[in-house]
Parts: sequence; structure tokens; C-alpha cells
Amino acid sequence: MDEDMLTDQRRLVELIEAEGWDVTDLELSAYDSPWADEDDPEATVTITARKPYEGESTGDEDDGDDENPFRLK
Repeated sequence: MDEDMLTDQRRLVELIEAEGWDVTDLELSAYDSPWADEDDPEATVTITARKPYEGESTGDEDDGDDENPFRLK
């Protein structure tokens, strides 16, 4: 894999984390483009990140009213 692609990947993660997101998964796929006549590879990046927002319910809080038998307490 091209070192420039890895550098770009690191930079994207830094930018996302600088905005308060927690990167939980990242996939970088390098390939030769079927759409271009050039020999230069292309890459796609799939990033999974999470960010909790204060004041909004995330579904993880124990409000005491949940009688779900499948919930671990």
C-alpha cells in the first residue's frame, strides 16, 4: 500500500478525532480504478466513529422504568 494513502488515512482520523469523535473502525481499500486509463491506484476510506451528545438519550441510561428481561443491570 502506498505510504501517501496511509498518511492520508492518519490525517482523516486526526481531523475526525479533533472534532470530538471516537474512531472505532477504519478500512482503507486501495485498487486500480476501472474508470480511469491511468495506472495510478485509487483508494476508498470507510470510517466508523461515535460521538455522544450531552442532554440526549442514548438508550444506555437506566431510568428505572425499564422492565426488559433481556437488559443487563
